[in-house]
Amino acid sequence: MERILTVMEFVVDEVLTVPAYLVGLITAVGLIALRRPLSQIVGGGVKAALGFLLIEVGAMLVTMSLKPLGTMIRSVTGAHGVIPNNEAIVALVQAELGPRVPWVMFGGFVLSLLLARFTPLRYVFLTGHHILWMSTLVTLVLAAARLPPVVTVLLGAVLLAVMFVSMPALAQPWTRRVGGDGKIAIGHFGSLGYITAGLVGQLVGRRGRGTEDVQVPEGLRFLRDPMVSTGLSMGLIYPLVAVAYLWKEGSATARRMFPPLHGAEPTVGHYFMQSVMQGLLFGVSVAVILYGVRTILGELIPAFQGIANRIVPGAVPALDAPIVFPFGQNAVLVGFLASMTGALVSLAVVVAVLDPAAGIAVVLPGLLPQFFTGGAAGVYGNATGGRRGAVCGGFVNGVLITFLPAVLLGVLGRYGTANTTFGDTDFGWYGILIGYAARPGGVLGAVLALLAGALVFTLAVIVQKRLVETGWDPGARRDAELARLEAEHTRRTGRPETGEGGSDRTSS
Repeated sequence: MERILTVMEFVVDEVLTVPAYLVGLITAVGLIALRRPLSQIVGGGVKAALGFLLIEVGAMLVTMSLKPLGTMIRSVTGAHGVIPNNEAIVALVQAELGPRVPWVMFGGFVLSLLLARFTPLRYVFLTGHHILWMSTLVTLVLAAARLPPVVTVLLGAVLLAVMFVSMPALAQPWTRRVGGDGKIAIGHFGSLGYITAGLVGQLVGRRGRGTEDVQVPEGLRFLRDPMVSTGLSMGLIYPLVAVAYLWKEGSATARRMFPPLHGAEPTVGHYFMQSVMQGLLFGVSVAVILYGVRTILGELIPAFQGIANRIVPGAVPALDAPIVFPFGQNAVLVGFLASMTGALVSLAVVVAVLDPAAGIAVVLPGLLPQFFTGGAAGVYGNATGGRRGAVCGGFVNGVLITFLPAVLLGVLGRYGTANTTFGDTDFGWYGILIGYAARPGGVLGAVLALLAGALVFTLAVIVQKRLVETGWDPGARRDAELARLEAEHTRRTGRPETGEGGSDRTSS
């Protein structure tokens, strides 16, 4: 008996509490359930474990890159400077909460399939990296509320499942307006930004052309590469902060920020170029983490998807944000640029007005979340409001992903003082909601967090029943207005109007 207990203790302490081993085992179990050959089971499990180890390596690089930047921002602005990057914060959290995250992720996905099977919300969330990121966020905020590990896993799985089926439903009226005729849904946790962009488009863009009538320079499309966009943004932001730090603290202090080269006395030139190098290093670290995430999900998600197809036949797949990009390729770039503008304006407001009074963190705009969420927001805004909707919708998205991550820091425990955080809108509002609900801790905190999740689920069911299933079109008023203007133009000139946004429904 003693030997059995020793073996069980070894398995729990040395295998099931090590994230890499645990994810590898979960992947292997999923592949076994799908009756895959032994070679695929072993290979899939090992690759998933190696992917988690890659994430840990990326986390070390992120920490090394961001530590000097945080010091410089705090000195220049007197505020806590933060780079929103989902990959980075997830990698940092794995070191402490890694064993709980896979259990929350697996339990949440299984529960979401049951919800999709037995409730009106028949959506299967298949965006693998967002499954991992939301699992990490939910685990983190519940752990920060000091809920016991078992409660964190069980409650976290329920709260995670709610988001997997609710967000696609809440966004579905606007997703259907964008395109796809209801056969696809958005499975990306920037959905609050997309819904808001669609609503803003309805308000500001009842007439006028769509973005697809605008010629966009092909040379700007290189920003779609995550490693390039991240390295470029940090390669620009880091030196700007470094120059401000040099101006405030003086060259003697600034030159000691980075280690000297080959033991020589550091120069101002070396200081400046080291700041560029640290920015590029952040891009490299994100690339390493992304590769690790893709390695895990390349094995884990097929197993999940195969199980989902058996449990929920005929469900609507909820897919990553780029699924809407083909419906408005120009809108993607317009939304991205507008989102960056909104983030920069918000940053100026925080630095100049709010931070000294309220202590709000300075959230620096990152090209990666700005491109994907801003681009998708531009597509949604264009679908309901043309060019004006794309611009205004993208701008509002930039404001949201500046302020929401700043407020979210208050519920992340000791990670609230890290130099990075979650970047997309749904991580912000949902983390804030369940984080503050669970803050009392104990039974009360768990019950309040569960009620918060129930509120989100109920709202999603109402939207599904009253808007999605009834076929409500958020752009119907715009279509009617454009049709009226076209008829008036035809009556006045004797020929139909061309290029006036009447094609928004199909091309945007």
